[in-house]
Amino acid sequence: MKNDRYKSDSGIPIDPLYLPSGKYDYLDDIGFPGLFPFTRGIYPAMYRERIWTMRQYSGLGSVSESNRRFKNLFAKGQTGLSVAFDLPTQMGYDSDHPIAEGEVGKAGVPIDTQEDMDDLFSDIPLDRVSVSMTINATAAVILAMYLAVTKKRGIPMAKLSGTIQNDILKEYLARGTYIYPIGPSLRLTRDIITFCAKECPRWNYISVSGYHIREAGATAVQELAFTFANAIAYVEMVFRHGIVIDSLLGRVSFFFSAGRDLFEEIAKFRAARRIWARIAKHRWKAADEACRLRFHTHTGGSCLTEQQAENNMIRVSIQALAAVLGGTQSLHTCSYDEAYSLPSDESVSIALRTQQIIARESGIPNTVDPVGGSYFIESLTCKIEEEVFKEIEKIDRMGGAVSAIKTGYMQGEIHRSAYESQKQLEAREDKVVGVNCFEEPGPRRGVKTLRSDGCLGERQIERLRRHKKNRDHLFVAHCLDRLKKALKGDDNLIPYIIECVESGATLGEVSDALREVFGIYKGA
Repeated sequence: MKNDRYKSDSGIPIDPLYLPSGKYDYLDDIGFPGLFPFTRGIYPAMYRERIWTMRQYSGLGSVSESNRRFKNLFAKGQTGLSVAFDLPTQMGYDSDHPIAEGEVGKAGVPIDTQEDMDDLFSDIPLDRVSVSMTINATAAVILAMYLAVTKKRGIPMAKLSGTIQNDILKEYLARGTYIYPIGPSLRLTRDIITFCAKECPRWNYISVSGYHIREAGATAVQELAFTFANAIAYVEMVFRHGIVIDSLLGRVSFFFSAGRDLFEEIAKFRAARRIWARIAKHRWKAADEACRLRFHTHTGGSCLTEQQAENNMIRVSIQALAAVLGGTQSLHTCSYDEAYSLPSDESVSIALRTQQIIARESGIPNTVDPVGGSYFIESLTCKIEEEVFKEIEKIDRMGGAVSAIKTGYMQGEIHRSAYESQKQLEAREDKVVGVNCFEEPGPRRGVKTLRSDGCLGERQIERLRRHKKNRDHLFVAHCLDRLKKALKGDDNLIPYIIECVESGATLGEVSDALREVFGIYKGA
């Protein structure tokens, strides 16, 4: 007997009991780990052979403070770096720009110059550490600074491993840190991919992000559908420029959210692998090896509550379990105090220990896909796959992701889902402990939060002033002029941007050169 009250977070009806189903074929749909369509995992042994990368997203205050946080996390067992940049850096403004006032170092680390990038990774062996950088509109400049730093240290590009997010399309539909019109922005994305494919063979040159789509209010189904629609647009854009499809797909990675609905999230990750494998095989005739979907997971920041903040530790644990049971390759776990501020050292340590306890004490990594074969999980996996393909087909009929963004379709669908979710929360149909049920009367318990340095902005501006004073201004101007000329042609822009940052040009100056030629995005 069905009851409409029982639905997943995406609105998929949940039956009271699941029995063997004829909806899926065991070999074609579920198969074996390490084999197409990779429902059960992309490697035969999964975590028995190698635990997922524990990559806590961090960046705060000054470059020296962020460097200290990185080293502290490594000392506690983190296995990869994930860098958060402040909003001025993401939007292409130097710390001394009027629009940056009050935002320098507040939600990430400020990077104005190659020197800042060098100090950020001081005493960190970049030839042995995988570095992930969440940056999009200014991804080309940040990557150029990183490559300039590693060149200065004598590290060949071929030895570098890591990821640059470089997913500009989701900025237009979900996150908002775009600068240039869609066409020029996609050119920068293309140039990063084609440059890295040739020069940095171990580098993941794009991480197509569903996380920010989900954080904006999308359902799990929309998260996958819109992410894969964007990925299709990127692959087909670059494929037209001569990169072999199997080689191209081998360095395309993904970034998903782990929401609060444990079983839907596990099924979502399993369905995601199958969906991408079938897209790669059927659209592009990719070899099985190239059909593997590799993804990083970030537990849901929007699921954290200010009320009874300590409860967030339990929420994060459940979300981390979903990611691991779903077969993630890399994981960030949120800190319980992030509804208040940037996380403290104590809360970051608890978040990392959450992953380590799952890895070392739960027994989950002992077998591959421990939830595989569950009647409920397999049914939900099939249903999510079915709904995602329906949505992708609808976007295809519109002309693809770029057209769907320009018409506002995907943005509108996300807004609608966010609105419905908020209505359910306010009507108490959707229960959140401490927010609309099991509330505690009286003042809220205090959480010891990380306090930002009120003089940080002034010190960063002084650092930038010294940098500008000591550089060769004529050479900087010459390099920026060369970049502007290249912007009007079709040469790959990355070598020109590297030349600019090596000359001493700042992130803001390079971004302004691009603004001058490309213009800025005015909205759909």
